[in-house]
Amino acid sequence: MLAAVLLVAATRLPDPTPVRPPNERGRIPILEYHLIGDSDTRWTVSREHFRRDLQSLYDRGYRPITVGQLVANRIDLPAGLSPVVVTFDDASPSQFRYLDHGGSLVVDPASALGIWLDFHAQHPDWANRADFCVLPAAAAGHAFFGDRGIDGQLSAWRFRKLQYLAQLGFELCDHTLWHANLGKYSDAVVQEQIARGALAIDSAVPGYAVHTFALPLGVWPKRRELASAGVWRDPRTGQDVRYAFDAILEVAGGPARSPSDPAFDPHRLPRVEVYGDALERTLDALDRDNRRYVSAGPGAASRAPGAAHADAAGNGR
Repeated sequence: MLAAVLLVAATRLPDPTPVRPPNERGRIPILEYHLIGDSDTRWTVSREHFRRDLQSLYDRGYRPITVGQLVANRIDLPAGLSPVVVTFDDASPSQFRYLDHGGSLVVDPASALGIWLDFHAQHPDWANRADFCVLPAAAAGHAFFGDRGIDGQLSAWRFRKLQYLAQLGFELCDHTLWHANLGKYSDAVVQEQIARGALAIDSAVPGYAVHTFALPLGVWPKRRELASAGVWRDPRTGQDVRYAFDAILEVAGGPARSPSDPAFDPHRLPRVEVYGDALERTLDALDRDNRRYVSAGPGAASRAPGAAHADAAGNGR
């Protein structure tokens, strides 16, 4: 009887993550989230949906890396696991909200960051690795995760939020000053929008080197090279503010190529917009077509043909 009980118990155990053969030329999903809210819409993923996404990614053998790790080809995951890059655009309070408990600020457990940190606490190998593509001066509270009392968020908390994200190990990404459609503006305005976005991040986290830029609306400036590098002169100080990015994020396009793929282009990284069943369809397709990046083990990526050997400097990258 005891043997029978043990046999039944054993059959109820969850299946372990399947062992997959290495495929370090496979595709890597770069996920794009916007709002986290009560229900699913075109631009909003519900909190329960976001929790399910994290659990689904984990159960399928994905682990998070940053854009910086992707571009530097530092994908040191255990053999058989796959990288995923998670990005959050537009810096809304739904992504990072503070609650004031008698003068003590705590992360709202219902915000994207709160949900992520709770998942990390339960799954320590789900690291604090994601990219927050922020706006310093956008409307409707999209200014470094909330200001002017909108959604209960005070302007005085904005810099503190960016500092906390950087301390945890998340990356900060430039998304322009106020989400400008760069295709509509002159070269001078384009460079001002991008440079002031990076300058604001540096103001919040002094010395922080911004390596990634996300195109607002996925629209390139008329001179595409200005998305990668440029300069703006601050009229108040006369100082030149320069920017140069290792990576540029587009809005859509599907999973990205591996940095070990000779066709990998860090200045044109496609993403997967997460809404509805987009994540499930993307992951299912990668498995069905055997196109998913699968790690060969720590250190293997740097030995792969075509791998990027130059690591980006700064920010622990």
